[in-house]
Amino acid sequence: LLRIVLVQMIFFAFLVTLVACNAPPVPLDDIVIEKTFTPERCDRAVKSGDFVRYHYNGMFPDGKKFDSSYDRGTTYNVFVGRKQLIAGMDKALVGMCVNERRLVKIPPQLAYGKDGYGDIIPPESILHFDVLLLDVWNADDKAQIQTYHKPEKCGRIVQVSDYVRYHYNGTLLDGTLFDSRTYDTYVGIGWLIAGMDQGLLGMCVGERRIITMPPSLGYGEHGDGSDIPPQASLVFDVVLLDLHNPKDEIAVEVQSLPDSCTRKSVEGDFMRYHYNGTLLDGTFFDSSYSRNRTYDTYIGKGYVIAGMDQGLLGVCVRERRRITIPPHLAYGEEGTGTKIPGSAVLVFDVHIIDFHNPSDKVEITSVKPEKCSYTTKRGDFIKYHYNATLMDGTYIDSSHSYGKTYDVVLGAGQVIPGMEQGLLEMCVGEKRTLVVPPHLGYGERGVDGEVPGSAVLVFDIELVNVEEGLPDGYMFVWNDDVSPDLFSEMDRNKDLEVDTTEFSDYILRQVNDGKGRLAPGFDPHRIIENMYSNQDRNKDGRITADEFKLKADEASTHDEL
Repeated sequence: LLRIVLVQMIFFAFLVTLVACNAPPVPLDDIVIEKTFTPERCDRAVKSGDFVRYHYNGMFPDGKKFDSSYDRGTTYNVFVGRKQLIAGMDKALVGMCVNERRLVKIPPQLAYGKDGYGDIIPPESILHFDVLLLDVWNADDKAQIQTYHKPEKCGRIVQVSDYVRYHYNGTLLDGTLFDSRTYDTYVGIGWLIAGMDQGLLGMCVGERRIITMPPSLGYGEHGDGSDIPPQASLVFDVVLLDLHNPKDEIAVEVQSLPDSCTRKSVEGDFMRYHYNGTLLDGTFFDSSYSRNRTYDTYIGKGYVIAGMDQGLLGVCVRERRRITIPPHLAYGEEGTGTKIPGSAVLVFDVHIIDFHNPSDKVEITSVKPEKCSYTTKRGDFIKYHYNATLMDGTYIDSSHSYGKTYDVVLGAGQVIPGMEQGLLEMCVGEKRTLVVPPHLGYGERGVDGEVPGSAVLVFDIELVNVEEGLPDGYMFVWNDDVSPDLFSEMDRNKDLEVDTTEFSDYILRQVNDGKGRLAPGFDPHRIIENMYSNQDRNKDGRITADEFKLKADEASTHDEL
């Protein structure tokens, strides 16, 4: 009996379940909204009168689909609250956010009622719509600008007719990306969609903005034919990279000046300078420092871009300046093809190391002692101290570091021409500062590892001692009258010939006795060898009386007795 009862109870439960599953839907008095996804942010909710774009699946309560925008491959686009939709959908869309998803249940009286819709929707049908909102805008909307980063310094903002370079990410209102790139264009003259023209005005280089625009300021009713659908709101995340106007000239900002500036650069000068080159947004493209050598060039002669030619005029040695150059004075619309893009504004931070002119002479600044009885001339043997630097103060060399003077014969080519000139007509104890241009210094090549090519040199010198030299062309002179028996006095063994030993001993003896002088600053033995060679006419290693002649009897080409 118990078993029969249990079987009856199970059968009764099955019947109840079967009836429940096939029961007609419960009648609805109003729409029922079930939010199946709500975005974290909701900047704007749909209001009556707004235009919306959304996707949907339309189903009956049993899940059978009767329509879908997805199947048609296009959103449903319509104004809300203008009776362009069934009444239930008009109500259901109000308050939705972009990317929100709702399951909307609509009773027949707010859908297609007792008439239904042809063969698709039967009369008195409850309809379910799975709705995803993609876009919302209003005919009164303007471009919306949200600045989320602004640089600390903003010396200039975008104005109408300026040429800009900017990077952007372009998305639809639901976040769908349709484009991302760097773009160059004029602003405010109709080369851009209206919303972007408006959104770029007033920006600083380095500023970041989100520009949101309705389709009326974007691509309108037709979209762009590919990635941007009709009637789509657009969102551009923009960073401004560059800005100039075709009327711009270079801009010069002097960052530091030396305490003293006795000379400023002019057209035709040759200049050595260091620089860092960047784009207007700070992107690095070149530096002389990275090559560990200055950039050397003539200025005002077209050897560098026009803007740099202008920016380097009127500078002082050691000056630092920032030169901002518009593209029409730099690399133009084409750029360099690598690091410098087309139509790019360039910024150079420049440090002037030195400059000179090919016509320059040695500059001499002197402090003379109170008493000066003799001044240096060619042939003198002098001793002096020096400190050598470049024009920017970079140390090169100093005699003090060796603990002794530097000793030279003036006019003998033992120092650079500029030093030779600067040492003439000095008094012992006199101090001078010499500024020596490279063509009187170490020229275009310089000295490897010590003096850069084409460098102007600065020498601080002090004359310590001077030994008067001999007249030009002489390496030995007599202090007294010359003996009439000069040859016989040299020929000590009386063999009527003078060998090298007899000649050398005799000359050295005259010098030691104060009767003659050898040119100071040279090796005395080398001088005597040269004198002997000149007297030995036939080069047989002996001097005869016929060969022997005094300087006064010789042509001026021989440095001899």
